[in-house]
Amino acid sequence: MLDAALTLLILLAMVVLFATQALPLSVTALSGALILCFAGILGYADLYASLANPTLLLFAGMFVVGAALFHTGLAQWIGDTAIKRLGQSETRLLWVTMLMSSILSTFASNTGTTAALIPVVLSVCLAAHIPASRQLMPLAFASGFGGFSTLIGTPPNIIVADILKQEGYTTFGFFEFAWVGLPLAFAGMLYLTWASKALLPQQQAQSAPVLDENSPPAVRRPKHMVICGVILLAVVVVMALNIPALPIEIVALVGALLCVLTGCLTDKQAYQSIEWDTLFLFAGMFVVAKALQTSGAADFLAHIFQKGLGQGAPTWLLVSACYFFTVFLNSFISNTACAALLSPIVMTVAKGINAQPQPLLMAVAVGASCSFLTPIGTPPNTLVWKVGGYRFTDYARLGGGLVFVCWLVAVIIIPWRWPAYP
Repeated sequence: MLDAALTLLILLAMVVLFATQALPLSVTALSGALILCFAGILGYADLYASLANPTLLLFAGMFVVGAALFHTGLAQWIGDTAIKRLGQSETRLLWVTMLMSSILSTFASNTGTTAALIPVVLSVCLAAHIPASRQLMPLAFASGFGGFSTLIGTPPNIIVADILKQEGYTTFGFFEFAWVGLPLAFAGMLYLTWASKALLPQQQAQSAPVLDENSPPAVRRPKHMVICGVILLAVVVVMALNIPALPIEIVALVGALLCVLTGCLTDKQAYQSIEWDTLFLFAGMFVVAKALQTSGAADFLAHIFQKGLGQGAPTWLLVSACYFFTVFLNSFISNTACAALLSPIVMTVAKGINAQPQPLLMAVAVGASCSFLTPIGTPPNTLVWKVGGYRFTDYARLGGGLVFVCWLVAVIIIPWRWPAYP
């Protein structure tokens, strides 16, 4: 019981640091992991094991492949061509913007996708005399829709799939997230088509943000754009085939190496494209998740959760509880940390009520992608905050209804596709 109490105390301190961002997220995660080892709750071998987790290779490889889209100019060309050719009206421009954001963020960083499309949207809005403020927030939100449709689209998807695999359950397939992701994207876009005009301020945007004074805009290289597109397509197809001899993390690593060997980006650009903060955050939280389980802390939290819901709670209620708690927590800490914190607890809850964990973990993954309530929920939200001239409360005005729409989709589809009690 002492180990459980100490683990929860360390976890509480980490949540506060995550929320306040007093320290970098990865530093907080690794510090918590080290303290758990110092306290004897876990051994140092557990820390070493977290750094050898194959999922880290999957993260790193896809960061590089996604970055190649931007360094070759392919992402910018896709967005520029689509928006300028089809964006003839405010509504049509909005749909094209959201579709491009969703499609690109399915396989590339949602931060990079948003950053690449912001100047394109601004230039079209200026030429067409369309309020950019009603385009940019939907652009940021739509990047979350795309990320949720595949296993590699966003880190929380990989995290929930990984814990299922570790615990010996049938894990989620590469495109299995699309059962929820595609309807969620369509419903979300329909909502944003109406709500962006009704709820967002009507004003022209400020100048585009500078992300990195040293990451000049990519020069389009037609040859390498084609090569990059072929590599990305090959990686996605092979991953989707789920070939036992080719684990998806190896496929991602091969794709990353091919991007460098073919000149789609340099080795230096490849290293810079890897979000090391995410990798070390995942490694640190992997240790914390194990401590939650071995110390009995997850059992304690799960008991409280189960007591509130009661035995035999219907799947829709379990999904709703997991979804809304994740959304709430995700308003203050990163979606990766949020998924890593809640996954072991939700897994323990599922075991405690003799339910299948897939619907509960899918609800956590969906909730972790619904960061719509604050400008600090995700990097894309932050990117459009100042350039769109938004107030803090504008996110809650537009995002609150979107959170409800996403819940409605999730609570209908998840219990049907993954029943808790087969």
